Amino acid sequence: MVYLLNVRFGKMETLNDTKNKNKIFLMTAVFLLAAAVISFGSTAFADNGAEVASFRTMNTAIVKGSEKVPSISVGEFIKNIGKNTGIYKMIHTETPEEIEAAEAEKAAIASQEAEDPFSGVIVPGWQKLLMLAIGFLIVYLGAAKGFEPLLLIPIGFGTILVNIPGAGMGDAPHGMLHILYSAGVGNEFFPMLIFMGIGAMTDFAPLIANPKMALLGGAAQLGIFATLFGVALMNLIPGVDYNMLQACAIAIIGGADGPTSIYVSGKLAPEMMAVIAVAAYSYMALVPMIQPPIMKMLTTRKERLIRMKQLREVSRAEKVLFPLLLLVVTLLFLPPAAPLIGMLAFGNFVKEIGCVERLSKTIQNELMNIVSILLSLGVGSQMTPEKILNMNSIGIIILGLVAFIIASAGGILMAKFMNLFLKEKINPLIGSAGVSAVPMAARVSNKVGQSYDPMNFLLMHAMGPNVAGVIGTAIAAGVFISTYGH
Repeated sequence: MVYLLNVRFGKMETLNDTKNKNKIFLMTAVFLLAAAVISFGSTAFADNGAEVASFRTMNTAIVKGSEKVPSISVGEFIKNIGKNTGIYKMIHTETPEEIEAAEAEKAAIASQEAEDPFSGVIVPGWQKLLMLAIGFLIVYLGAAKGFEPLLLIPIGFGTILVNIPGAGMGDAPHGMLHILYSAGVGNEFFPMLIFMGIGAMTDFAPLIANPKMALLGGAAQLGIFATLFGVALMNLIPGVDYNMLQACAIAIIGGADGPTSIYVSGKLAPEMMAVIAVAAYSYMALVPMIQPPIMKMLTTRKERLIRMKQLREVSRAEKVLFPLLLLVVTLLFLPPAAPLIGMLAFGNFVKEIGCVERLSKTIQNELMNIVSILLSLGVGSQMTPEKILNMNSIGIIILGLVAFIIASAGGILMAKFMNLFLKEKINPLIGSAGVSAVPMAARVSNKVGQSYDPMNFLLMHAMGPNVAGVIGTAIAAGVFISTYGH
C-alpha cells in the first residue's frame, strides 16, 4: 500500500483507496442510470390522455395525487400539533364522532397496508440479473471495502437471495424473506427494538455536557424539510407521482435514520415502505463515503484544525434523569414521536441505572445483533426489480441522497455560524454528525479531523450532535405524523 503524504495540506490517503472509490461511484452511477433509462422509457412516451406535469401546470405537479390530502395552512398546522399534544389528550374527552373517525382511519390504513401495488407484476429475467449484480456490489462494499459491513452484508445477501430465479425466498406466504419482512420490517416492531438498542448503546453525556450541540443536530434536520420542495420538483418528471404523505415519508431519509424512515412510511405511505427502507439504510451504510467530500468542501484547513476543550464530567444523576426528562417532554408535547423516543429512553435508562446490568448487556449485544441481522435481511428482500426499477423508486433514491447531503451541510454551516459568536470555537467537522446515523457519523467526523491533525480527538464532541440528531429526526417524524397522520 503506497501512501501519499501531503504535508502542506495535512492529508493522508492511499492511491488505491482513491481509485477504488472512483470505480465504486462509477459502477453505482451506471446501475442507477440504466434503471432510470428503463423506467423513463416505459412511462415518458405513454399517451393515456392524462395531464402531464410541467412548469406550466406547476400547481398540478405539486398537488398531483394529493386530492384527498388536505392543504395545511400555518394556523391548521399549529392547531393539529396542539390537538396531538399529550396535554390536550389528557384534558379532552373524545366525542363519538371523533372515535368513529379514528376507527375509520385505522380501517383505511389497514386496507392500504393489505394492498400490494406490485402484486402480479411480471419483470424480464435480465432485470433480476441486474438486481443480482447490485446485490453482489453491496456485499463487496461491505466485505471488501469495510463500508458498514454489519448493515451492507446482510442487505446485499437479502438482495441476492430474493432475486434468485425459482428460489421463491421472497414469495408470500411461506418464503423466509417474506416472513421476515412481514414480521418486523413492514411494521414498527423491528424499528422499535433497534431504537431500544441504540438507547442502550448511546452515551448522552456529551450532549448533556455541551447542550449547544443540540443546535447542530437541529440544523441537520434541514435536509428533511428541504426535501419536501424537492418532491414537488420531481413531480415534473414524467412517470413520477408523489403526494404529500409520500413526500413526508421520503423526506425522513435525510436524517439517515432507517428505523425512523420505516416508522414514518408505515404511518403515512406504507406502499412505499420497501424502497424508502432500502434508501435510508443504504445511505446510513454509505456515510463514510458520502460525508467526507461535503465536509472538506465546506470547511477550511484552519477550521478543520480547531481543537475543542475536554468536556466536563457528567454526574450519574444527570445521566439517569435525562432519558426520563426526555420521555416526559415527549409525552406532554409530541406523543406521535413517543414510540421512537420512548424506546430510546428505555434503552438508555436501563444502561445508566446500573441495577439491571443483564438487561442492558442483552439489549446492547444479543438482541441488537439478532434484530440487526433480521432487519437488514428484510430490507434487502425488498430489492426486487418491480420495486426498484421504476421512476418513483429512482426518484426516492435521488431525493434521499440530496436530503442526506443537505442535512450534512446544514450541521456544518450551523457550526460555522455559531463560531461567529462563540469565544471557544467549534470544529465545524462535528456538524456533519448532526444526522442520526449513530455512531457512524461521529466516527467519520473524528476520522476526517485526525487526517489533518492526528492528535485532534473529536469523537466525544461529535457524539453530542449525533445523539441530538437521533432525537431531532424522531421529533420531525412526530411533526409529520401530527400534521398529516389524521
